[in-house]
Amino acid sequence: MNQLIKSSIVFLICLNLNAQTDQKIYDIIEAVSVDRIKADVQILADFGTRHTFSDTVSNTRGIGAARRWIKKEFELISKDCNNCLEVFYQKDFVTKDVKKRVPHDGWIVNVVAIQRGSKYPNRYIIMSGDIDSRASDVMDFSIDAPGANDNASGMAGAIEAARVLSTYKFESSIVYVGLSGEEQGLFGGAGLAAYAKEKGWDVIGVFNNDMIGNIEGVDGVIDNRSFRIFSEPVPPTETDREREMRRFYGGEVDGISRQLARYVHKTTQTYMPEMNPMMVYRLDRFGRGGHHRPFNDLGFAGIRIMEAHENYTQQHQDIRLEDGINYGDTFEHVNFPYAAKLTAVNAINMASLASAPPPPKTVAIGGIVEASAKLKWDKVDGAKGYKIYWRDTTSPTWDHSRYVGDLEEFTLNGIVIDNSYFGVASVGKDGYESVVVFPNSILRN
Repeated sequence: MNQLIKSSIVFLICLNLNAQTDQKIYDIIEAVSVDRIKADVQILADFGTRHTFSDTVSNTRGIGAARRWIKKEFELISKDCNNCLEVFYQKDFVTKDVKKRVPHDGWIVNVVAIQRGSKYPNRYIIMSGDIDSRASDVMDFSIDAPGANDNASGMAGAIEAARVLSTYKFESSIVYVGLSGEEQGLFGGAGLAAYAKEKGWDVIGVFNNDMIGNIEGVDGVIDNRSFRIFSEPVPPTETDREREMRRFYGGEVDGISRQLARYVHKTTQTYMPEMNPMMVYRLDRFGRGGHHRPFNDLGFAGIRIMEAHENYTQQHQDIRLEDGINYGDTFEHVNFPYAAKLTAVNAINMASLASAPPPPKTVAIGGIVEASAKLKWDKVDGAKGYKIYWRDTTSPTWDHSRYVGDLEEFTLNGIVIDNSYFGVASVGKDGYESVVVFPNSILRN
């Protein structure tokens, strides 16, 4: 057998095995600790309230104490990995005339920890949790609001992901962040998104973790395996020309955030088949918002990862017993094994993305009135090959794929362009893939 063919076959076999069964990813799943997440949620809840405008001086109560503790935890993690994290506060000043949910002027302070990538230090995957909490009255910054699930669970998840992933090195940078001001108007996300834009960050994607610890829904459903991935269909920053092209070429559900959601769906099903990732075709819950939205507003890919079944008696409620129901977002309502599972979902997807090469910037497609689909793409640094994906136009996921090696164009013979959607991902030496890029250019015959 020709040596070149034999080498290609070996590479393809290894590529496939690495992409499916890289032991590093399974090790990351195993390393996520239920006990550490539980301990961190307890500490955060014990600050009494973390309302954005609560006490900033006390060492035992309020958001000031909470954010100082979070910063210290990131610093301790950094110390254990030979100062591998850059830890700092990022803050913006807001005044009460900006929004009706601001009771008085004050600083919105985020806690940021950056694990710098070895090859692409300016490419960032961001995992966020919210520091702040609230009770029934969003303006009451004095009453107890432990916010155990909303959102100490997400914040503890971000800290735990940092503990686990900081023991590895990645080609791209990972950011772990606690965002403030979510309940008052998404101020923390807006501030960090603007900061990223100003600094010229190349943001691969934002994983907003908001409520990842409840398995008993107000609808009576108990489910410790399902979780939702919210993503908007197309960026709000798309141009009129891009909008017009969609009328003729499709892509109504193929924006950058939706591709990020599909990536999480695929990676989770590959490495955590016991989980049920539910892609929700919506920016967020009906009429509501989360901290990924400010990033979307500036053109960054961002999704929300959260529990599948919410319990509204334990969300945005004063602590009380009423009609036999214990209201309030308290510690005993959080399911910590479930929170650990969703933390692992985040960790393995960030590890996969941070190990992958950049995606092609331009993907062109052609094949009108032909029994074939032609694709051509820009080669990228670090890619050892490329994979073409396609699916039925009504399918939510990329269901078919073909690895084509180190090429820059390929024709899928016998596949009619009219009946499917297509995309291209870069593949690295260890089999890790970039997010799929939907065609953004047309090949003329």
